[in-house]
Amino acid sequence: MADTGAYEDEVARLRLIRSDNIGPITYFQLLARFGSAGAAIAAIPDLAARGGGRAPKLASRAAIEAEMEAVAKLGARYLFVGQGAYPALLAETESAPPAIIVQGHLSLLDRTLVAVVGARNASAAACRFARMLAQRLGELDAVIVSGLARGIDTAAHDGALDSGTIGVVAGGIDVFYPPENEARQRAIAERGLLVAEQPPGTEPRARHFPSRNRIIAGIAQGTVVVEAAPRSGSLITARFAADFGREVMAVPGSPLDPRAQGCNGLIREGATLIQNADDVLEALSPGRIGPFRQRDLPYDPPAAAIDADDQARSAIAGLLNATPVPVDELIRQTGLPPAVVHTVLLELELAGRLERHAGGKASAI
Repeated sequence: MADTGAYEDEVARLRLIRSDNIGPITYFQLLARFGSAGAAIAAIPDLAARGGGRAPKLASRAAIEAEMEAVAKLGARYLFVGQGAYPALLAETESAPPAIIVQGHLSLLDRTLVAVVGARNASAAACRFARMLAQRLGELDAVIVSGLARGIDTAAHDGALDSGTIGVVAGGIDVFYPPENEARQRAIAERGLLVAEQPPGTEPRARHFPSRNRIIAGIAQGTVVVEAAPRSGSLITARFAADFGREVMAVPGSPLDPRAQGCNGLIREGATLIQNADDVLEALSPGRIGPFRQRDLPYDPPAAAIDADDQARSAIAGLLNATPVPVDELIRQTGLPPAVVHTVLLELELAGRLERHAGGKASAI
């Protein structure tokens, strides 16, 4: 009977995760308010109606059970926030994926995790450095985390394959992108660990890559950027790492090479300059990060949910526009209890009228 209850809870959680208008923050607020995913699903139509919209399209039970069967056939499994196996550092982030799909050796998550990222069109010298850095860090018992992209990511995985590496993919765990990395991705699944947020069979789209980057940054104690042009995906990963309170490290490069501008800019802004593996481990020494602990939720929810009235809804909606604003600022300007503001934002998001942003911000749609 206990197994049946666990299965039903997993189905309900995945239905929430895969439904429209339900991001990580809304997911966790729903669980905090209603106590279970099943109860949250039952409450969604009423909450969306209060937010002035139609209830979001919920993922069907049939679709979720098909997904779960596909995951099992791949020899993979789900990890949910609140489970002991879920990566503790990732669970500490506000935007932690409520569930991830993993394939491979979970024991790698218990070691020191260092993200190594960089340019897809990286120079030969930078790829060689990334491979040698990853290999040396592996010899020192660190596990390398990267995104299985061309260039620096590929070099970092290759350097750490024998000692331990984690590949975070943007699409489904069974989708090989870029295609030339199929053999490498299969090797990581067998000898390291693969991590995906999207269901099996999902082809990666542009919006999936920033989501993947926040997992890379969130799962690791620190992020090393080896080579990156301005406004590159690697700098997005570095920004996530900084927002999460993790160590940001960068390898300096020639000012004549555009691919070095991103790293040099990070160093100018305060990132730790890295020249070898010892520099990385020194930056991650005790006292420089953490302490971190596994929690049931990646944020502290209001002590109790408070229903909002129409006046409160009007006041909050009137302050929102297309420009993201911190939720704390909405609380300050309205003078309403935080629980009321969070309730209204929850209703608006379920109604399709609100978008969440990094850093605890929200905007109207």
